[in-house]
Amino acid sequence: MDDKTSLFDITLFKQSQIEYIIKDVYQILMERGYDPINQIVGYLISGDPGYITSYKEARKKIQEIDRELIVAFLLEQYLK
Repeated sequence: MDDKTSLFDITLFKQSQIEYIIKDVYQILMERGYDPINQIVGYLISGDPGYITSYKEARKKIQEIDRELIVAFLLEQYLK
């Protein structure tokens, strides 16, 4: 039996959760005929959830994550 302690990196979990939600909301907005980039940016800048459709619970999903975390994740991905 291995005596080492396993480590769980919550950062990786949060990043994959954020990525999944952003992609899901993006697809839902596309499906409804919106420009997903404009809608997501509008939400991130203003904090107004009205930019995100409630269709398929997209609004609820994106509100599960703090907007600052989403912005930080997107900036980190862009700068990689």
